[in-house]
Amino acid sequence: MTSAARSTSGSGSGSGLCEGRVVLVTGAGRGLGRAHALAYAAEGACVVVNDLGVGPDGSGGSGGPAQEVVEEIRAAGGDAVAHGGDIATSEGAASLVRTALDTYGRLDVLVNNAGFLRDRMLVNLDEDAWDAVMRVHLKGHFLPLKHAGAHWRAEAKAGRAPHASVINTSSGAGLLGSVGQGNYSAAKAGILGLTFVAAAELGAYGVRVNAIAPAARTRMTEQTFADTMAAPEDGAFDTMAPENVSPLVVWLGSTASGGVTGRVFEAEAGRITVMEGWRPGPTADKGARWTPSEAGEAALKLLADAEVPQRVYGAR
Repeated sequence: MTSAARSTSGSGSGSGLCEGRVVLVTGAGRGLGRAHALAYAAEGACVVVNDLGVGPDGSGGSGGPAQEVVEEIRAAGGDAVAHGGDIATSEGAASLVRTALDTYGRLDVLVNNAGFLRDRMLVNLDEDAWDAVMRVHLKGHFLPLKHAGAHWRAEAKAGRAPHASVINTSSGAGLLGSVGQGNYSAAKAGILGLTFVAAAELGAYGVRVNAIAPAARTRMTEQTFADTMAAPEDGAFDTMAPENVSPLVVWLGSTASGGVTGRVFEAEAGRITVMEGWRPGPTADKGARWTPSEAGEAALKLLADAEVPQRVYGAR
């Protein structure tokens, strides 16, 4: 279909918040991405389900997980298509956008979610593990955003201003750091910087860009947090279910969140927090160049008046 998104009425028990919108979700074969894809479909969206089907460390690959999510959406009356391209390559990211346009005729939402872990303490972290995590998380956010943004810019210049939304996936590790995850923490912090720049640059074309820092039980977290992320007994609220994060992601991708851009949200269980990043704290201005001793004395006085930073995850 090339002219308009197909109707997905009856694709779930939602309210139709995203009826007719076309959504790309990367890393949507399992975990958070799968939950997001199903939640969007339940609210009436057509979903492009991207996933390479790799292991938690990025090894292997299979088209099965993406296709399984597509079939799950279709079985519920929704509309979805699988995409198995590598979104950390320019061709893969471009083909992701083309899949939405060729299949549904439009693109409204990009959810950047794909990622994996290769955890090591810094002195044991080799270049391959560093590069691999940077590639899938940071480059894997940049390239889909670049190609989707180019499409939306062209639409705006043609007089068809979109009401588009991008939701990037950071982490508490990107906000605070996490022991044993120097590569992952750096990549997730980079995603925050990318989010702020994209929000500023793409706003003129009708595109909003926000980020989430979710906490949920997925393949990437179940070993690290096995004790605290165990599934609850029957009937109890599953605080670490990925599905708890998806309602915020769906709302951010809907037209109901118009005007919300350049923001970062933590989402966990039933809690949503607006994160407030670097802001000027105590300051001193001599009006001239400091000597090293003077600078040190001034810095110590400022630190005494400053807020104590939150601890890095896993720090003792």
